[in-house]
Amino acid sequence: QVQLVESGGGLVQAGDSLRLSCVASGRTFSWSTMGWFRQAPGKEREFVAALRWSAGSTYYADSVKGRFTISRDNAKNTMYLQMNSLKAEDTAVYYCAARIRLSDRLYYTDGYPYWGQGTQVTVSS
Repeated sequence: QVQLVESGGGLVQAGDSLRLSCVASGRTFSWSTMGWFRQAPGKEREFVAALRWSAGSTYYADSVKGRFTISRDNAKNTMYLQMNSLKAEDTAVYYCAARIRLSDRLYYTDGYPYWGQGTQVTVSS
């Protein structure tokens, strides 16, 4: 059974940094794509960043470009999201997502069949 587990969320002040982790289990071969999405109260879930697992190509939402960095550790089957210069508007539940086959829908929630349970990030201003 495939399982994605996020960790690393918390309460921080504006300008601080956090690193989120997503550990994937239940598979013995690589994902094609993994991504981070977030959902603030009363808003739809939105794309944050994605990574093509084998090529290492990265993609970012404009709102986080230059502040967030997505990365992976193949040996640990883990994906990370380093978040710097956090802002109050970054407050949301952050979700890890993954898919097996390549798709051009990496910016969209329907492009990912596997999801974690989410981790809360709260940034106080």
